[in-house]
Amino acid sequence: MQKRFYSKRQSKTKRVKKWFFLLVFIVSLYISYQYLDINGKKIDQKEFVEILLSPNEETSFIKKIIQMVFPTKKEAIKTLLKTNYQGLVTNEKDVKKVQKNLDQPSIYIYNTHQTEEYTPSSFVEYSINPTVQMNNYILEEVFEKANFTTLVEEKSIKKVLNENGWNYAGSYQASRVFLEEAKASYPSLKYFIDVHRDSLGKDRTTVNINDKSYASILFLVGLENPNYNQNLEFIEKINEKINEKYPNLSKGIYKKAGEGVNGVYNQDFSPFTILVEMGGPGNTIDEVLNTSLAFAECFIEVIREYEL
Repeated sequence: MQKRFYSKRQSKTKRVKKWFFLLVFIVSLYISYQYLDINGKKIDQKEFVEILLSPNEETSFIKKIIQMVFPTKKEAIKTLLKTNYQGLVTNEKDVKKVQKNLDQPSIYIYNTHQTEEYTPSSFVEYSINPTVQMNNYILEEVFEKANFTTLVEEKSIKKVLNENGWNYAGSYQASRVFLEEAKASYPSLKYFIDVHRDSLGKDRTTVNINDKSYASILFLVGLENPNYNQNLEFIEKINEKINEKYPNLSKGIYKKAGEGVNGVYNQDFSPFTILVEMGGPGNTIDEVLNTSLAFAECFIEVIREYEL
């Protein structure tokens, strides 16, 4: 009887400890977040890509964040609060933006629908909204490392819509303004990537490949572009390369035309203008990251053929 009582008491003690440590963990994170907020610390999408692309690919996004802000990680938190390492910004007002030296860029990445979001983690929900724009910076990092100078569009589509009195349906008109401005400023631009996100549920935008979860890919081709066959040929090569290296990652090429759709998607601007959807609203940062890296790898292999 005494032994059974001792066993129950021991079990209860373990449960109490478990909940206590969980509470301490949550409170510690909260205090860290508040401290960052009070001191004006901010990590935005572009500046956080360096952490996403850290060497430890097996570490999940949220774990990387926790490692940066959890108070017991003294050196990590010291780095976060006192340095500006690859965009880990200290006081925002003290930071001077470094302009990238764009020498003959060949790739231009933009988002006609800039506000399309993914599922946030607890940290991202506090600090940044993970949108399709994060994909741009991931692709930029990979392209740059492969020696393809890349220009990422950061101007606001909404601002262009407002200035011209256009509604949301005019988003492709707005992004066309950016395309023309970019090409005028950098005639060397050759490849144009419009990154979107699907609107389907997670069960239809997620695929598992070799025990790793990816956000699925879908390409759109507008058939109302009179020269769409050139765009289609280019996109088919990318799609084939993805299917070869990452089976089932791509859901294929969706050809659109007719009443109620755009039908062109600015693909008349260049034979190398593509529209790609990566994942949906239910996909996580890790899944989107895996897909962006896979897409970039295949895209680079294809355009190398055009550069020969």
